[in-house]
Amino acid sequence: MAGTEHSFSEFMAARWGPLFRTAYLLTGDRHEAEDLLQGALARTCVKWDGIRDKAAADAYVRRAMVNHMSRQWGKRRREVVTDQLPDAGHGGGLDVRADHLALWEEIRRLPPRMRATLVLRYVEDLTEEATARELGCSVGSVKSQTHHAIKRLRAALPMLELVEEMS
Repeated sequence: MAGTEHSFSEFMAARWGPLFRTAYLLTGDRHEAEDLLQGALARTCVKWDGIRDKAAADAYVRRAMVNHMSRQWGKRRREVVTDQLPDAGHGGGLDVRADHLALWEEIRRLPPRMRATLVLRYVEDLTEEATARELGCSVGSVKSQTHHAIKRLRAALPMLELVEEMS
């Protein structure tokens, strides 16, 4: 068991950054991303012995995050009013350039399924087929979601060339 825990610890330490980025892009919030990733990693740790291909562990964790998020898509979020502003914290590495801020703000406004499709296709660099498997939908649905998401981004941000590069 100690060898199993050690190899999972190594996986988690090595892959935290890229997996956090994906979680952040899926949620659009640092705290929610941390919760999402920690939950997915906890579920992965429990199943670690059953994952035969450890090289596919990233895909297992991504799938766990997408599955969790898809259950949340139908639920309405309620804002919690507080006297203090939350800590702005870490922006997942996306707050470095001003033009990226505008793009990511618009991506965060997309419906969650469209946002997840863009994250998996263009940030995680998955194929349409792999994205469809991750989202549990057809390749046609991935193509449609991608098309409509990019169309919305182009309408919202006609001045950004980055949106043109995505398509």
